[in-house]
Amino acid sequence: MTVCASCGVESPDGFKFCGSCGAPLAVAAPGREVRKVVTIVFCDVTGSTALGDRTDPEALRATMLAFCEQMRTILERHGGTVEKFIGDAVMAVFGVPVAHEDDALRAVRAAWEMHDALGAAEDVLNFALGRALRARVAADRGEHDEALDLALRL
Repeated sequence: MTVCASCGVESPDGFKFCGSCGAPLAVAAPGREVRKVVTIVFCDVTGSTALGDRTDPEALRATMLAFCEQMRTILERHGGTVEKFIGDAVMAVFGVPVAHEDDALRAVRAAWEMHDALGAAEDVLNFALGRALRARVAADRGEHDEALDLALRL
């Protein structure tokens, strides 16, 4: 039960407003932090500074937007959550907010698909940018995971 600070009447847990006076009820303090093992996938475009120096800004922007959208689609299809885009890079996490037994495997599959997608797009990018868009893709997990290490070496 939550006690209303305005009128002192108790309201059931989960109520956002007092059932008696309608005042907003105090939000419960967040629960304690929980440690989770997650897998991170990071992908960044190589040579983007040089590419930016010799490419039309609008063409480069359109290409980078398409790159970011394609990477987001792949990551989310495999159950990842895009944490952020940082310039020419994308970082995603597997295991938050929902953890799966096979998050590391999902991350590796996403990394492989991202790598393959860049390879498949090379002809289009060669025409638009005058060179292939190359990127590095990596996955890592907070704890040592031999299966993940092996999958990334393949």
